[in-house]
Amino acid sequence: MAAYAVCVRDGQILLARSPGPDGTPEWVLPGGGMEHGEDPYDTVRREVAEETGYRIEVTGLLGVDSLRLTGSRLFGRRTDYHGVRLVYAGEVTDGELRHEVGGSTDFAAWQDLAAVPGLNRVPLIDTALRLWHERPAAGRVE
Repeated sequence: MAAYAVCVRDGQILLARSPGPDGTPEWVLPGGGMEHGEDPYDTVRREVAEETGYRIEVTGLLGVDSLRLTGSRLFGRRTDYHGVRLVYAGEVTDGELRHEVGGSTDFAAWQDLAAVPGLNRVPLIDTALRLWHERPAAGRVE
């Protein structure tokens, strides 16, 4: 389980940069895994603060993204990963933009919404932006 935030202001979205599976940097939504016993609302606020320096107000639940990946053998067994990711809308309320040190990301920045298609990014960003634009009643995009 993980929780992520879509923070948009003045035509820009807040993103963080993370090393991809092959080491090539890729843009991600600020957010991440829930700690045991943690409420996802608290997770998204904590993760955004850790990765960007900003404190946010959660303004809504945009939806849920479920991902299952199966793959080749890893550590002697076949990989079967299932991730459930809650996507929230958030509004920056305080703090200053800064980069995470010693974490899963190394850089944070506001990116123009129009530039997002040209970025090296994880697919969750596209899903989250569709949720943000469409606000589907079922909380899911096909």
